[in-house]
Amino acid sequence: MKRTLFFVFLIITFSCKEVDKENQLNTDNSTVVPFENIPEPDFTITTNETTHNKFSSEIPPVLTVTNGSIIEAFTQEATGGQLNINSTIEDIKNVDMDKVHTLTGPIYVKGAEVGDVLAVELLDLEPGDWGWTAMEPGFGFLAGEHESELFKTYELDKKNNLVRFSKNVHISLKPFAGVMGVAPDTTAMLSTIPPRANGGNMDDPHLVKGVTVYFPIFVKGALFSIGDTHAVQGLGEVVGTAVECDMRIRFRLKVLKGKTIKEPQYESEEYYATTGFGITIDEAAKKATRYMVEHISETYEMPWDEAYMLCSLIGDLKIAEVVDEPHMLVTMHIPKSVFQTMEIN
Repeated sequence: MKRTLFFVFLIITFSCKEVDKENQLNTDNSTVVPFENIPEPDFTITTNETTHNKFSSEIPPVLTVTNGSIIEAFTQEATGGQLNINSTIEDIKNVDMDKVHTLTGPIYVKGAEVGDVLAVELLDLEPGDWGWTAMEPGFGFLAGEHESELFKTYELDKKNNLVRFSKNVHISLKPFAGVMGVAPDTTAMLSTIPPRANGGNMDDPHLVKGVTVYFPIFVKGALFSIGDTHAVQGLGEVVGTAVECDMRIRFRLKVLKGKTIKEPQYESEEYYATTGFGITIDEAAKKATRYMVEHISETYEMPWDEAYMLCSLIGDLKIAEVVDEPHMLVTMHIPKSVFQTMEIN
């Protein structure tokens, strides 16, 4: 009888934990969900007449979706289809820069209002069959310090999840979109090259499958766009390019009411991150830190000074990119597991 009661207790306890976990994952404060089973898309958007390479409130949407919709988007490599696996260094020199960062979108989300937050849940990212990387003397973090130029193309080994950089160097694929963002509150046609408050060219390799990215909404409908997709990239993207490639992406768009942020933030099941852009690393790092202090203070009802001190103990500043002039991007990550101890008496 005791053994029977013990097993009943275990079953009830396990069931309660599962329900609590499910409720936790579906609160307004977090839209992070498990991604074992990728749902089918409600809409598909391709690169056929649906691309642009500027950020502006004047660019009309190519798709209108309801709140919570799942979109399947196809993107092109950074030059918008001007290169292929047989291209050479001469081809990269002749690229039409007016087509660089061809983004898929914009997508109008019903119910998205100015001051809301757009949550983009990255459900799946599948790179194309090939990619490229380029280096030129006048571009990159060490621009002007060398005369080297180099161009590589790769056949992506998706079966083994590898890109073969050289005979002896194989790198695991870690696909993400370099550019994600909503329309800024301006009719000007802004370049996609630098990151801004609306997102844009963040080039942050942490924005992978399973991550939810939050964007402040500046115009009605949000007007979300995505592109500049990478098979893999290191933090900083120091030569100015990653393994640039086409990509098939599935994501969910959800409007969050009652949540306000100044610049993009994101989270996985393990951590929460804030971002800050600036013309210097110092400026960007201070903004990322300030936003994290605010996040901790507001989310966990912690005094500002304690939240600031906590950032010094668990906050990790990371340089996302240093080459997208005139702005650089710095992030701060904190482990979410730390805050679970607040519930332990």
